[in-house]
Amino acid sequence: MFNKYKMNLQVKAPNNFADSCTLNEAVELFYQKNGFGPIVGDREPLTVGVYTGCLIVPMPNIGVRHKYLKYHDMHHILTGYTVGRIGEGEVSAWELGTGSMFRHPVLGVMNLIALSTGFFLKPKRMLQAYRRGLVSSNTYDAQSRQWIDANGAARLSELKRLKLEHKNTVFLAPLRWLEFAVYLSLAMLIHAVVVIPALILRIVSYALAGEPFIEIIKPVKRSDLY
Repeated sequence: MFNKYKMNLQVKAPNNFADSCTLNEAVELFYQKNGFGPIVGDREPLTVGVYTGCLIVPMPNIGVRHKYLKYHDMHHILTGYTVGRIGEGEVSAWELGTGSMFRHPVLGVMNLIALSTGFFLKPKRMLQAYRRGLVSSNTYDAQSRQWIDANGAARLSELKRLKLEHKNTVFLAPLRWLEFAVYLSLAMLIHAVVVIPALILRIVSYALAGEPFIEIIKPVKRSDLY
């Protein structure tokens, strides 16, 4: 969802790295493993492709995304979730569970977009990821970001100890699950607002090009779901 790097969609394995890795090593391995590489040129693209259902929709490449991108990637490393449609949905559900919506609304909205896709594909895994997030903490707060930036030589195990499933109880658990129901409703609304017009446009465009209707609606086998 967030990544500014070019993605090799054939990489499907979980992002599991040894706890003995340093944070800098883990980030470097994460980029290598997933086929990411820096964008060529001095200017960032104006838009970035975001998974929304069966489509990749261009979204504005805004400053908030740049600010938090590294820490979103760190969440993939901490949780082991992949960078495919399902994995992005999982890490977004996890982030929402940790309170990302209250850290920055833009982060929350981006999480909702990925959650909508992930929930359509693997609803149980989204619920499990959210539950995991309820007893974890994200790295989006200023103190955590500063710690990560200043401690690249720290072991991954240390950050996991501080952030991953470190809470014994969930404060007001019933309300947190009601919160998830609200998130899911908003995610489905966003999904409908973005995807339905795009699908109609696709059908009309293909029909005007003379494509048979059965070919227009036939699902395409995808390699980027993981």
